[in-house]
Amino acid sequence: MKHEIETQWMGKMQFNALVNGHTIIMDAPERVGGEDQGPIPKPFVLTALSGCTGMDVIALLRKEGKALQDFNLKVSGEISKQPPIEYTSANIVYEMKGAPEDQQAAVEAVMTSQEKICGVSHMLKKIIPVTWQIVYNGIEVFNNQPQLTASLN
Repeated sequence: MKHEIETQWMGKMQFNALVNGHTIIMDAPERVGGEDQGPIPKPFVLTALSGCTGMDVIALLRKEGKALQDFNLKVSGEISKQPPIEYTSANIVYEMKGAPEDQQAAVEAVMTSQEKICGVSHMLKKIIPVTWQIVYNGIEVFNNQPQLTASLN
């Protein structure tokens, strides 16, 4: 099995991609010759990461009969300063609201997604660090970002 997309140049800097029957518009800002009719392509990597892990978490919780009241993901990517401009790291913040007794299941769902089943995260981890935090009912309950240690001088 393989995934295929078709992408067509629409003029100036706009490209339309057909993905599973859905049109995705990509464009550039006016300052570089586009018309800003859609996002630039690079953030779609972060979009794919958020969608992949988010869908994993929901599917895993549903399988256990658990439900979230609210679920948002904030994904950020640090970019290099020199060309080729690329992501040098990514971070995901899982913001969840749900019953207090479902917190552990939510944490386990995120861990399973990140450690076993999210293909986008797995691919990215081969080339850049991918870190994450889990905020459940407004309280950070997990953070795998490396902690900076203060110098003892």
